[in-house]
Order: sequence, then structure tokens, then C-alpha cells
Amino acid sequence: MLDIYLLRHGQTAWNADNNRYCGRTDIPLTAKGLQQAEAVRAQLQSVVFESVYSSPLERARNTAAIASGRTVITDERLIEADFGQWEQKTKEEFIAEDPQLWHNWSNDPAIHRAGGTGETGLEIVTRMDDFFQSLLQRHQQGNILVAAHNGVNRLYLAHKLGMPLRNYRMLILDNATVTVFRLSDNEPFALHHLNTKYSS
Repeated sequence: MLDIYLLRHGQTAWNADNNRYCGRTDIPLTAKGLQQAEAVRAQLQSVVFESVYSSPLERARNTAAIASGRTVITDERLIEADFGQWEQKTKEEFIAEDPQLWHNWSNDPAIHRAGGTGETGLEIVTRMDDFFQSLLQRHQQGNILVAAHNGVNRLYLAHKLGMPLRNYRMLILDNATVTVFRLSDNEPFALHHLNTKYSS
């Protein structure tokens, strides 16, 4: 069995700007985001990781590297959601432009595309689940650090917990927090810690 330490990346300028949607746009951590990653490293210093994986986007990759002090293996399946027309906009901005798109996504993200032209929730959870299943094949046991993003992390967790995907926003994952769950070929998915706050 594997204990997965799922880490959301540290703060970016768009997180600080009223949570401006940052899907595939590759922007760096802020000074605060770097400090948050260092704080996570201090808190996780007693955990021995077999491997460290990350989304290829800089904000996640650098958070993983700082928090672990280890070589980071990037995987495209961990990249943030494609938010389509919502990219670079705040929720208030894009709802004002096209409220129907948000209504469709909020009611059933499994089948509707984020921002009209982005990914469906089902596409996201399928690639995330594929990544974690591949970890079970690659690693027999131990602790694995995985750094990814708010959207994909919450949708994956909702899926594994048996929640309708429309409820994914009920799961709060702050910047630079760790969620711990256990994966096994023989036992059900088990959530141990959610949104553990390691930084201010």
C-alpha cells in the first residue's frame, strides 16, 4: 500500500488576485508561495519519501522540489484543468460574461467542459486516476509526495470518496497544504488528512 501526500502548490500572483483562474498558464510562485513551500518542508522533514512527483507546471514543480529537497519527476497527467474561456479570469468576471457556462459546470462538471472549451470533470478524474493507478504498479509501498493543483486535486478526491463531482467545491484545499490518503490494490481508498495547514 502507498501513503500519498497530495500537496497543492504555494501561492501565485493569480491566487492572490481574487483567485484568478490559472489552469495551464505557467506562472511562478510569489515570495509568499516560496515561503509556504519552505514551511511544508520543515513540517515534512521526518517523512521519508520513496519518490516525488509533480505537475510539469512551474508552480507545482518548484513547490515539490522545495518541500521535499528531492529530485522531482513530472507527469503530464497531474497538470491543472484546462479551464477554457475561464483562464486568466476571476469567477465573478466569467460568470458575468456567460452565466450559463458556470451553471452547466456547477450542476454536472462530469459531462460539461470547463469554460465551454476546456476539459470535462470526467476527463480530469480519468487521467488523475490513471496516474495514481500507475503509482501502485511502480511502487510496492511507502510514502509518495505528489504536487498538483486545486482543481484536479479536488475533483480526484471527490471521485475517490464517491461524491458527485458537482460537490468537489465542498473540499477546501488551501495553497501549500497537504492531504494524505492511502492507496492499495486490496483495500478501499482511505482519506487520513484533508487540507492539513502547514503554512500561514
